[in-house]
This record gives sequence, C-alpha cells and structure tokens, in this order.
Amino acid sequence: MYTPKHFQLTNEQEAISFMQRYSFATIVTATDNVPFATHLPFLVSKRDDKIVLSSHFAKANPQAAEIIGKEILVIFTEPHAYISPKHYEKGTNVPTWNYIAVHAYGKATILPEGEQTAKLLAQMIGNYEADYLTQWNNLPDEYKQRMMKGLVAFEIIVDDLQGKQKLSQNRSETERENIINALGKSTDTTEAEIGKYMSRLK
Repeated sequence: MYTPKHFQLTNEQEAISFMQRYSFATIVTATDNVPFATHLPFLVSKRDDKIVLSSHFAKANPQAAEIIGKEILVIFTEPHAYISPKHYEKGTNVPTWNYIAVHAYGKATILPEGEQTAKLLAQMIGNYEADYLTQWNNLPDEYKQRMMKGLVAFEIIVDDLQGKQKLSQNRSETERENIINALGKSTDTTEAEIGKYMSRLK
C-alpha cells in the first residue's frame, strides 16, 4: 500500500483495534495473475505475539481451495470522507479524501472440520451476536453438523501489517480544525467518524 511517511499508522495496537472495529474485510488472492476477492467477517486476535485473522468461506466458494501456500492480502477499511478545498486557507488547492485502511498479509491454514470449526463459529457468534449463542447451542447437532459441512474455516498468521491513516496531517492547524468542525456537523456517520479520528491525532 502506498503510504507517505506522515500518513503511516505504525502503532500495532491501534491497527489491531481498527481491524477489530471494522472487521468485515476483503480477502484477496491471485491465481495465474488473476485477482479474486471475497468479503468476510473476521476475528482479529493475538497469539504468541502474532496477529491471527480467523474466518470461514462457503465451501462452494472457489477461493476456499486457493488460499493454501499463497500470500494473502486482507484489507480492512471503513470510515472515509470527501475533503473539500473550501476548508483550506488558500484557493490554490484541490479536493481529496480522508480515510483509514489496514492491509494484512500472511499465509493461511485450513482448520480441521469438527471441533476446531465449531469452536471458531462459537467465537464468531460470541463476537458478533452473543445473545444468539444460546440459540445456536440449543440447535440440533445434526443441523449444526450439516451447516458446518458447507464451510471451510481458516486462519491467517499475519507476517506484514501496513496501516494508513490519511487524516490531513499535512495541513495547517487551522485547516485541520476547519475540516474537523465540518465533519463533526455532518449527518453522514462515516464522515463524522473520520472527524473523530482526526481529533484524536491532536
């Protein structure tokens, strides 16, 4: 990911927190120079000082059979905002876009069917809708086994983490305040969220 120095997100814990908050991500692989992408929810955790990304494909998804032995990219991104040049002190400026993104690279391991897949599903339910876990646990085993047979569970050990937070760090304090104030008044929740992230950089 192209990241000028002043836009780099170098704090690993901040990057992890971002991935955990915006965990519906895009997994990208390439076969014969043709890229393939799937949009999936992920669990993001630390294990033995390594970042681990866990999720599952539908077994019918051809990408499920293509992840072993390949370098994988998972893209986490969500809040973004158009930045108008009206917020700048000089007229000789152009529009831009503020956003945050984290790119995680690594190798995948397929989790065995059965106990490990069931454990991952329980963890994902606990993360995304804990109230549903009781209902899931009470479903007939035959039904759950049939559902799990249609999945391919996997985890990725991250070996390269690249973070970018393009939040007008290259602008003057006055210009940044103008942008933060404008975004803070926006009815667009993603714009308002970018304004909050900008405020935290002060």
